[in-house]
Amino acid sequence: MKSVELNNIVKTYNKGEIKAVNNVSFSVNKGELFGLIGADGAGKTSIFRILTTLLLPDSGTASVDGCDVIKDYRTIRKKVGYMPGKFSLYQDLSVEENLNFFATVFDTTIAENYELIKDIYVQLEPFKTRRAGKLSGGMKQKLALCCALIHRPNVLFLDEPTTGVDVVSRKEFWEMLKTLKQQGITILVSTPYMDEATLCERIALIQSGSIMMIDTPGQIIKNYPDKLYAVKADNMSRLQNVLRSNEQIKSCYSFGDFHHITMDNVQLTVDNLLVSLQNEGLNDLEVKEIIPTIEDCFMNLMSS
Repeated sequence: MKSVELNNIVKTYNKGEIKAVNNVSFSVNKGELFGLIGADGAGKTSIFRILTTLLLPDSGTASVDGCDVIKDYRTIRKKVGYMPGKFSLYQDLSVEENLNFFATVFDTTIAENYELIKDIYVQLEPFKTRRAGKLSGGMKQKLALCCALIHRPNVLFLDEPTTGVDVVSRKEFWEMLKTLKQQGITILVSTPYMDEATLCERIALIQSGSIMMIDTPGQIIKNYPDKLYAVKADNMSRLQNVLRSNEQIKSCYSFGDFHHITMDNVQLTVDNLLVSLQNEGLNDLEVKEIIPTIEDCFMNLMSS
Protein backbone atom coordinates (compact mmCIF):
# COMPACT_ATOMS: atom_id res chain seq x y z
CA MET A 1 0.00 0.00 0.00
CA LYS A 2 1.19 3.52 -0.85
CA SER A 3 1.16 6.10 1.94
CA VAL A 4 2.08 8.96 -0.37
CA GLU A 5 1.63 9.38 -4.13
CA LEU A 6 2.50 12.29 -6.40
CA ASN A 7 1.66 12.36 -10.11
CA ASN A 8 3.08 15.10 -12.34
CA ILE A 9 2.98 17.78 -9.63
CA VAL A 10 3.89 21.29 -10.81
CA LYS A 11 4.24 24.40 -8.62
CA THR A 12 5.37 27.80 -9.85
CA TYR A 13 5.93 31.16 -8.18
CA ASN A 14 6.16 34.76 -9.37
CA LYS A 15 3.40 34.35 -11.99
CA GLY A 16 4.93 31.22 -13.43
CA GLU A 17 8.46 32.55 -13.84
CA ILE A 18 9.94 30.30 -11.16
CA LYS A 19 9.17 26.57 -11.46
CA ALA A 20 9.79 25.28 -7.94
CA VAL A 21 8.36 21.80 -8.59
CA ASN A 22 8.71 20.53 -12.14
CA ASN A 23 6.44 17.60 -13.06
CA VAL A 24 7.37 15.53 -9.98
CA SER A 25 6.08 11.98 -9.55
CA PHE A 26 6.98 9.44 -6.87
CA SER A 27 5.36 7.23 -4.27
CA VAL A 28 6.21 6.19 -0.73
CA ASN A 29 5.30 2.79 0.70
CA LYS A 30 3.45 2.38 3.97
CA GLY A 31 5.90 2.24 6.87
CA GLU A 32 8.84 3.39 4.73
CA LEU A 33 11.56 5.87 5.69
CA PHE A 34 11.91 7.94 2.52
CA GLY A 35 14.39 10.76 1.92
CA LEU A 36 14.07 13.76 -0.39
CA ILE A 37 17.68 14.83 -0.94
CA GLY A 38 18.74 18.12 -2.48
CA ALA A 39 20.29 21.52 -1.89
CA ASP A 40 18.42 24.61 -0.69
CA GLY A 41 16.03 25.81 -3.38
CA ALA A 42 15.65 22.36 -4.95
CA GLY A 43 11.89 22.25 -4.28
CA LYS A 44 11.80 20.03 -1.19
CA THR A 45 9.79 22.39 1.02
CA SER A 46 7.24 23.16 -1.72
CA ILE A 47 6.61 19.42 -2.15
CA PHE A 48 6.17 18.94 1.60
CA ARG A 49 3.78 21.91 1.83
CA ILE A 50 1.67 20.49 -1.00
CA LEU A 51 1.54 17.07 0.69
CA THR A 52 0.56 18.61 4.04
CA THR A 53 -2.18 20.72 2.31
CA LEU A 54 -0.52 24.05 3.09
CA LEU A 55 0.03 24.82 -0.60
CA LEU A 56 -2.02 24.10 -3.71
CA PRO A 57 -0.24 22.59 -6.74
CA ASP A 58 -0.67 24.33 -10.10
CA SER A 59 -1.28 20.95 -11.74
CA GLY A 60 -0.97 17.24 -11.08
CA THR A 61 -2.46 15.09 -8.34
CA ALA A 62 -1.23 13.92 -4.94
CA SER A 63 -2.59 11.81 -2.12
CA VAL A 64 -1.56 11.08 1.45
CA ASP A 65 -2.81 7.96 3.24
CA GLY A 66 -5.34 7.47 0.42
CA CYS A 67 -6.73 11.02 0.66
CA ASP A 68 -6.54 13.66 -2.07
CA VAL A 69 -4.53 16.73 -1.00
CA ILE A 70 -7.16 19.12 -2.37
CA LYS A 71 -10.52 17.42 -1.80
CA ASP A 72 -9.63 15.72 1.49
CA TYR A 73 -7.40 18.36 3.07
CA ARG A 74 -9.26 18.35 6.40
CA THR A 75 -8.82 14.59 6.78
CA ILE A 76 -5.14 14.74 5.82
CA ARG A 77 -4.41 17.38 8.45
CA LYS A 78 -5.65 14.97 11.12
CA LYS A 79 -3.56 12.10 9.78
CA VAL A 80 -0.15 13.73 9.32
CA GLY A 81 2.54 15.21 11.49
CA TYR A 82 4.63 18.08 10.09
CA MET A 83 7.90 19.46 11.39
CA PRO A 84 8.90 22.49 9.29
CA GLY A 85 12.52 23.42 8.68
CA LYS A 86 12.33 26.56 10.82
CA PHE A 87 11.47 26.14 14.50
CA SER A 88 7.84 27.25 14.59
CA LEU A 89 6.60 26.43 18.09
CA TYR A 90 5.55 29.10 20.58
CA GLN A 91 8.79 30.51 21.96
CA ASP A 92 7.16 32.10 25.01
CA LEU A 93 5.41 28.91 26.07
CA SER A 94 7.21 26.26 28.08
CA VAL A 95 8.08 22.81 26.75
CA GLU A 96 5.08 21.29 28.56
CA GLU A 97 2.71 24.09 27.49
CA ASN A 98 3.66 23.67 23.82
CA LEU A 99 3.08 19.94 23.95
CA ASN A 100 -0.25 20.34 25.76
CA PHE A 101 -1.38 22.92 23.21
CA PHE A 102 -0.69 20.65 20.23
CA ALA A 103 -2.36 17.71 21.95
CA THR A 104 -5.47 19.86 22.55
CA VAL A 105 -5.55 21.03 18.91
CA PHE A 106 -5.81 17.39 17.83
CA ASP A 107 -8.33 16.56 20.57
CA THR A 108 -5.99 14.26 22.46
CA THR A 109 -3.76 14.35 25.54
CA ILE A 110 -0.11 13.78 26.32
CA ALA A 111 -1.07 10.81 28.48
CA GLU A 112 -3.02 9.15 25.67
CA ASN A 113 -0.04 8.97 23.31
CA TYR A 114 2.81 9.18 25.79
CA GLU A 115 4.20 5.77 24.83
CA LEU A 116 4.89 7.03 21.30
CA ILE A 117 6.93 10.04 22.41
CA LYS A 118 8.28 8.67 25.72
CA ASP A 119 11.83 7.91 24.53
CA ILE A 120 12.15 11.44 23.14
CA TYR A 121 10.27 13.32 25.84
CA VAL A 122 12.23 11.85 28.77
CA GLN A 123 15.19 13.90 27.51
CA LEU A 124 13.03 17.04 27.64
CA GLU A 125 11.26 16.44 30.97
CA PRO A 126 14.02 18.01 33.12
CA PHE A 127 13.40 21.22 31.13
CA LYS A 128 9.60 21.00 30.84
CA THR A 129 9.07 24.39 32.54
CA ARG A 130 11.68 26.16 30.38
CA ARG A 131 10.45 28.43 27.59
CA ALA A 132 10.87 26.86 24.17
CA GLY A 133 12.81 29.89 22.93
CA LYS A 134 15.49 29.24 25.56
CA LEU A 135 16.20 25.64 24.50
CA SER A 136 19.31 24.53 22.62
CA GLY A 137 19.03 23.59 18.95
CA GLY A 138 18.96 19.87 19.73
CA MET A 139 16.29 20.27 22.42
CA LYS A 140 14.14 22.44 20.13
CA GLN A 141 14.40 19.68 17.56
CA LYS A 142 13.18 17.06 20.05
CA LEU A 143 10.30 19.26 21.22
CA ALA A 144 9.19 19.93 17.64
CA LEU A 145 9.24 16.20 16.92
CA CYS A 146 7.17 15.45 20.03
CA CYS A 147 4.58 18.07 19.00
CA ALA A 148 4.41 16.58 15.48
CA LEU A 149 3.83 13.11 16.95
CA ILE A 150 1.50 13.81 19.87
CA HIS A 151 -1.65 12.91 17.88
CA ARG A 152 -0.09 9.64 16.58
CA PRO A 153 0.00 10.51 12.85
CA ASN A 154 0.01 7.89 10.10
CA VAL A 155 2.54 9.88 8.05
CA LEU A 156 5.28 12.12 9.41
CA PHE A 157 6.86 14.91 7.31
CA LEU A 158 10.20 16.27 8.52
CA ASP A 159 11.50 19.20 6.49
CA GLU A 160 15.28 19.53 6.98
CA PRO A 161 14.98 18.53 10.65
CA THR A 162 18.72 18.41 11.34
CA THR A 163 19.73 21.73 9.76
CA GLY A 164 21.54 23.92 12.26
CA VAL A 165 22.01 21.30 14.97
CA ASP A 166 25.27 19.73 16.12
CA VAL A 167 26.61 16.40 14.89
CA VAL A 168 25.67 14.53 18.08
CA SER A 169 22.08 15.81 17.94
CA ARG A 170 21.87 14.83 14.27
CA LYS A 171 22.93 11.28 15.11
CA GLU A 172 20.48 11.07 18.02
CA PHE A 173 17.67 12.32 15.80
CA TRP A 174 18.17 9.58 13.21
CA GLU A 175 18.21 6.97 15.96
CA MET A 176 14.84 8.33 17.08
CA LEU A 177 13.49 7.99 13.54
CA LYS A 178 14.52 4.32 13.41
CA THR A 179 12.53 3.71 16.60
CA LEU A 180 9.50 5.57 15.24
CA LYS A 181 9.59 3.54 12.05
CA GLN A 182 9.18 0.39 14.12
CA GLN A 183 5.84 1.84 15.28
CA GLY A 184 4.58 1.62 11.68
CA ILE A 185 4.70 5.35 10.94
CA THR A 186 5.58 6.34 7.37
CA ILE A 187 8.35 8.95 7.51
CA LEU A 188 9.38 11.43 4.81
CA VAL A 189 12.52 13.41 5.51
CA SER A 190 14.03 16.18 3.41
CA THR A 191 17.68 17.08 3.87
CA PRO A 192 20.54 18.86 2.11
CA TYR A 193 23.03 16.58 3.90
CA MET A 194 24.12 13.86 1.50
CA ASP A 195 25.56 11.70 4.30
CA GLU A 196 22.02 11.35 5.74
CA ALA A 197 20.78 9.81 2.49
CA THR A 198 22.24 6.40 3.38
CA LEU A 199 20.10 6.34 6.54
CA CYS A 200 16.91 6.18 4.44
CA GLU A 201 15.42 3.07 2.85
CA ARG A 202 14.85 4.85 -0.45
CA ILE A 203 15.72 8.34 -1.63
CA ALA A 204 14.78 10.79 -4.36
CA LEU A 205 17.58 13.07 -5.55
CA ILE A 206 16.11 16.44 -6.51
CA GLN A 207 17.61 19.50 -8.19
CA SER A 208 15.90 22.65 -9.53
CA GLY A 209 12.48 21.17 -8.89
CA SER A 210 13.08 17.96 -10.86
CA ILE A 211 13.67 14.42 -9.62
CA MET A 212 16.95 13.07 -11.00
CA MET A 213 16.77 9.53 -9.59
CA ILE A 214 14.77 7.44 -7.12
CA ASP A 215 16.12 4.21 -5.64
CA THR A 216 17.76 2.72 -2.57
CA PRO A 217 21.02 4.46 -1.62
CA GLY A 218 22.93 1.24 -2.28
CA GLN A 219 21.49 0.83 -5.78
CA ILE A 220 22.18 4.46 -6.69
CA ILE A 221 25.82 4.00 -5.68
CA LYS A 222 25.98 0.70 -7.57
CA ASN A 223 24.74 2.46 -10.72
CA TYR A 224 27.58 5.00 -10.72
CA PRO A 225 28.82 4.69 -14.30
CA ASP A 226 32.61 5.18 -13.98
CA LYS A 227 35.55 4.27 -11.84
CA LEU A 228 36.10 7.04 -9.32
CA TYR A 229 39.48 8.21 -8.05
CA ALA A 230 40.61 10.49 -5.23
CA VAL A 231 43.63 12.66 -6.04
CA LYS A 232 45.79 14.68 -3.69
CA ALA A 233 48.93 16.84 -4.07
CA ASP A 234 50.92 19.50 -2.23
CA ASN A 235 49.13 22.29 -4.10
CA MET A 236 45.44 21.40 -4.31
CA SER A 237 44.38 24.55 -6.15
CA ARG A 238 46.94 24.06 -8.90
CA LEU A 239 46.14 20.33 -9.00
CA GLN A 240 42.49 21.15 -9.72
CA ASN A 241 43.45 23.51 -12.56
CA VAL A 242 45.76 20.91 -14.10
CA LEU A 243 43.15 18.14 -13.82
CA ARG A 244 40.38 20.25 -15.33
CA SER A 245 42.56 21.28 -18.25
CA ASN A 246 43.34 17.62 -19.06
CA GLU A 247 40.98 16.53 -21.87
CA GLN A 248 41.16 12.93 -20.69
CA ILE A 249 39.68 13.83 -17.28
CA LYS A 250 35.90 13.49 -17.56
CA SER A 251 35.00 15.18 -14.25
CA CYS A 252 36.82 16.81 -11.34
CA TYR A 253 35.50 18.43 -8.19
CA SER A 254 36.74 19.09 -4.66
CA PHE A 255 35.74 16.70 -1.90
CA GLY A 256 37.32 17.31 1.51
CA ASP A 257 41.08 16.77 1.37
CA PHE A 258 40.93 15.28 -2.14
CA HIS A 259 39.70 16.01 -5.63
CA HIS A 260 37.39 13.32 -6.98
CA ILE A 261 37.88 12.53 -10.65
CA THR A 262 36.64 10.22 -13.38
CA MET A 263 38.73 9.68 -16.47
CA ASP A 264 38.86 8.09 -19.89
CA ASN A 265 40.00 4.65 -18.74
CA VAL A 266 40.93 3.59 -22.27
CA GLN A 267 43.45 6.34 -22.88
CA LEU A 268 44.50 7.37 -19.39
CA THR A 269 45.79 5.08 -16.65
CA VAL A 270 46.67 5.93 -13.06
CA ASP A 271 50.40 5.55 -13.84
CA ASN A 272 50.11 7.87 -16.83
CA LEU A 273 48.19 10.38 -14.75
CA LEU A 274 50.84 10.37 -12.02
CA VAL A 275 53.60 10.98 -14.57
CA SER A 276 51.72 13.87 -16.17
CA LEU A 277 51.05 15.47 -12.78
CA GLN A 278 54.70 15.11 -11.77
CA ASN A 279 55.69 16.77 -15.06
CA GLU A 280 53.50 19.69 -14.02
CA GLY A 281 55.67 20.14 -10.90
CA LEU A 282 53.17 18.72 -8.43
CA ASN A 283 54.56 16.77 -5.46
CA ASP A 284 53.31 14.51 -2.65
CA LEU A 285 50.91 12.94 -5.10
CA GLU A 286 48.33 10.34 -4.13
CA VAL A 287 45.85 8.69 -6.48
CA LYS A 288 43.50 5.94 -5.27
CA GLU A 289 40.35 4.30 -6.54
CA ILE A 290 37.40 4.84 -4.19
CA ILE A 291 33.77 3.80 -3.75
CA PRO A 292 31.37 6.62 -4.74
CA THR A 293 29.21 8.34 -2.13
CA ILE A 294 25.68 9.64 -2.67
CA GLU A 295 27.21 13.09 -3.16
CA ASP A 296 29.39 11.73 -5.98
CA CYS A 297 26.28 10.23 -7.58
CA PHE A 298 24.42 13.53 -7.16
CA MET A 299 27.24 15.47 -8.83
CA ASN A 300 27.36 12.98 -11.68
CA LEU A 301 23.61 13.25 -12.29
CA MET A 302 23.81 17.05 -12.26
CA SER A 303 26.48 17.05 -14.96
CA SER A 304 24.86 14.43 -17.19
